[in-house]
Amino acid sequence: MDTGLLDASAAGTWRLGDRVVNRMGFGSMRLTANPDTRVAVRVLRRAVELGVDHLDTAAFYCSPGGIIDVGPGPVRHATELIRAALTPYRDRVFIATKVGPERLPDGRWGEAGSPARLRRQVEENLRRLGVETLDLVNLRITRRAAPPASASDSAAPSASAAAAVSASASTAVSASAAFAERFGALAEMRAEGLIRHLGLSNISREHLDEASRIAPVVCVQNAYSVDLRRDDDLLRICGERGIAFVPFFAIAGPAREAGAAREQSDALRRVAARHGVSEHQVRLAWTLHQGSHVLAIPGTGDLGHLEQNIAAASLHLTDSDLAELHR
Repeated sequence: MDTGLLDASAAGTWRLGDRVVNRMGFGSMRLTANPDTRVAVRVLRRAVELGVDHLDTAAFYCSPGGIIDVGPGPVRHATELIRAALTPYRDRVFIATKVGPERLPDGRWGEAGSPARLRRQVEENLRRLGVETLDLVNLRITRRAAPPASASDSAAPSASAAAAVSASASTAVSASAAFAERFGALAEMRAEGLIRHLGLSNISREHLDEASRIAPVVCVQNAYSVDLRRDDDLLRICGERGIAFVPFFAIAGPAREAGAAREQSDALRRVAARHGVSEHQVRLAWTLHQGSHVLAIPGTGDLGHLEQNIAAASLHLTDSDLAELHR
């Protein structure tokens, strides 16, 4: 790999809604960890200098008190850091945000379950980003339910089993109706001009099918990495439908919110050694090799890590590399 090449465009482009963006983007969740907000501003501006034109954020990306909840000092919102660093935007960046999760009165994380609460979250994003229209809003599902069991799975269920299946089906119908209502509320806000495009996060194929009957879906964001691959089929389906698949936790893998995975597989270490790069860079390159519709949004609050991530856009993995990583 040419480590001197630092350009997000090296990974190619994808049409996200009505904009063509570089497939190597930037995730803002970890920007809020450092109490010195000047560092976050420098990271964001450097990302744009290096060709990043697709940012991922959310109003609930904040510290202290947000999803990662680290670092002392006053509350820092990723959306406000983006505004401070990059306004006036002048169409330099396409900003994808999320709604759904919210902090409950008892301090636990829950889900905005009504159209009114979703509207408040959309309005908060508009206010903190300083825009009149949000480029893309992903509806984040906090609990990804499995589809209900089919009655054909059991030839002759007992009365108690049949009752359990009936109750499960009733719950599934209720959950489906609630999901449709919530996505429909976002579709209405899209019609009002508050949102340009809609997407989904942490979802199943059933969610995608249902949402697509309500309004166009341009993006699916799910946890996915070389060692976290439950959504291989969904990734393929998105490609077939021309929908961007945007993995989060591409670097963290099963460690998820805890951050970059420290334990790497032997295969990752071998491939990294052959190319003279880090295992984290191999993880990002592997992500981008999964399809032309797959976008990467690695996040960091460190300038050095940012440049390492962007360099992975130019890392070409061979068929042999990919086969080794898939074993």
